[in-house]
Amino acid sequence: MSEQKLEQTAYSKPINLVQVNYAQTGQSKQINSLGMREMQAKAFEARTAKYLLLKAPPASGKSRALMFLALDKLKNQGIRKVVVAVPERSIGSSFSPTQLTKFGFFADWELNPKYNLCTVGNDGSKVKAFLSFLESDEKILICTHATLRFAFEGMTDTSLNDCLLAIDEFHHVSTDGQNRLGDVLRKVMTKSTAHIIAMTGSYFRGDSIPVLMHEDEIKFTKVTYNYYEQLNGYEHLKSLGIGYHFYKGRYYKKQDSGLSALEEILDENLKTIIHIPSVNSSESSKEKDEEVSHIIDCIGDLEYQDEETGIRYVKSKRSGRILKIADLVKDNQKERDKVVAYLRGISSADDIDMIIALGMAKEGFDWPFCQHALTIGYRGSLTEIIQIIGRATRDSNNKTHAQFTNLIAQPDAVDDDVKLAVNNMLKAITASLLMEQVLAPNFNFKPKYDGDIDDEDNEDDGKTIKVRGFKLPTSQRAKAIIESDLNDLKARILQDDTMLKAMPGNVEPEVINTIIIPKIIREIYPDLSAEDVEAVRQYVVVDAVIKNSIIEEQGSKKFIRMAGSFVDIDDIHIDLIDTINPFQKAFEILSKSVTTSVLKAIQDTINVSKIEMTQEEAILLWDKIKEWVAKTGEQPNIQSFDQKEQRMAQALVFLREAKRKREENG
Repeated sequence: MSEQKLEQTAYSKPINLVQVNYAQTGQSKQINSLGMREMQAKAFEARTAKYLLLKAPPASGKSRALMFLALDKLKNQGIRKVVVAVPERSIGSSFSPTQLTKFGFFADWELNPKYNLCTVGNDGSKVKAFLSFLESDEKILICTHATLRFAFEGMTDTSLNDCLLAIDEFHHVSTDGQNRLGDVLRKVMTKSTAHIIAMTGSYFRGDSIPVLMHEDEIKFTKVTYNYYEQLNGYEHLKSLGIGYHFYKGRYYKKQDSGLSALEEILDENLKTIIHIPSVNSSESSKEKDEEVSHIIDCIGDLEYQDEETGIRYVKSKRSGRILKIADLVKDNQKERDKVVAYLRGISSADDIDMIIALGMAKEGFDWPFCQHALTIGYRGSLTEIIQIIGRATRDSNNKTHAQFTNLIAQPDAVDDDVKLAVNNMLKAITASLLMEQVLAPNFNFKPKYDGDIDDEDNEDDGKTIKVRGFKLPTSQRAKAIIESDLNDLKARILQDDTMLKAMPGNVEPEVINTIIIPKIIREIYPDLSAEDVEAVRQYVVVDAVIKNSIIEEQGSKKFIRMAGSFVDIDDIHIDLIDTINPFQKAFEILSKSVTTSVLKAIQDTINVSKIEMTQEEAILLWDKIKEWVAKTGEQPNIQSFDQKEQRMAQALVFLREAKRKREENG
């Protein structure tokens, strides 16, 4: 294709399953008399907690919040030392010496370079330095999770007595017996007097394994600052899109359009982080350096590479301008350190145009000017996706919109890996569904009774919605789940295999809401009573449906669009909400954006891996079967292309077989 034609070719826009707009209030960036932003002040209120879990999104200021908390513990709470552990060396720079007194705090964050162990060096020397720190008069040490694990092997049970252990990116911990960081945490909690501060932007893990056991988790005081509070309080960023673009074959090879999928979706005018596929994934060519070269070729021609910084200067074949591109994929540590050093020092949007990465530039990576996070290949971890999205959601004066695009392989009935591609697509969509819930404003839900005064909750700016038939939790445990863990619970629900197969609309909404979801809740929280399982279930479903609905005001009345019609918000009943699939919208958007062959591939794959029929679901479907027969004059056909008709036919078979067995047994 000629250069002239390339210039004239418009970039493809991703299929956005989520589009959120924000009010730009500036509130989340305002500081108080102690120099604390909104989230940091909220965390500081809980400073006396022995165990503190801080859940807040990227760019909300968790690193500085830790500084405020740690310094208060050192001065006012009898803590003698602070150990801060981060997942990788590059994140250690977030805890560099920082002047806090000039903004009103009582002390500065000061660090002896000798005990910043997030530097180049071998594990043995770092462990030795860690252990010498414990015997020294120094107060603060920064290290990686790995150094903490290795050093812990040389400690006694009391080595961390009266110390503060702060673990950044806390989702790296898990209850898995093979998780050494989790083992360290459990031993510190049971065998020492140490205080713990755990920080994360996404508490849930990609592998569905809990971060903490219930008996440990309840010991933590939780401070939650949500994505909506953060992004709605920005000055510049006013919208965020989360979407997809599909490719056949290799993402960097030309398609029917004459362009590669990467060329179609990559807008060189946007500051972009490109994450290439994991080398263990089916989307990877297994030659990561070659993939970087292919990406460069898609963008333009390499003019030269700066020897001092490692930055590549590439002449765009679209515009002819020179683009500065950073390669964080290469294995050569010396070369990569040059690039990382350059990126740490950038101060303007013009300093870099694109970053190509593999495992880096996710957690804790700070490039405020980033406008587009382009991820190639499905990511199995919801946490990883949220971390990547967070790279583009920093507030900066060079952008009003942030975009996350997942470039994923398109399922096709003729592909050998169609089942894998379909599963990847469904899991990618669940990540969007979760983010839609995470990014929306929070509501409070209460029961609606006859005679209630409708405006009694005006003090909360209309964030309270009353629902007829709504149940409230009775135990503190259930209340805590609703108040602090709702998004984490939704993540677990969306990662469940049964839920994944049910969401595209092949299962009745009532089955999803009243059978599948409570079953998952019981598995996650076996200690909850039946009443509290139902209360938590209702809260999850109502919250998901409301956040996925449109609320409009007409005069003094509010209406909510549910199941294709507007309902007076004062007349909402839990029975109505249970008839709505809270996750259907994404699949409706998708069905209008992909070909019929792709939809057929999705449908066929789901049909092959049928959801097991349960007695509960069959009984629930019986009334629908009777309605179907009355309407059509025929029984539902198990061979139907309509997935709901298929499911009713399966329920009919199940019920007949159950009746036969009962009759056999007398």
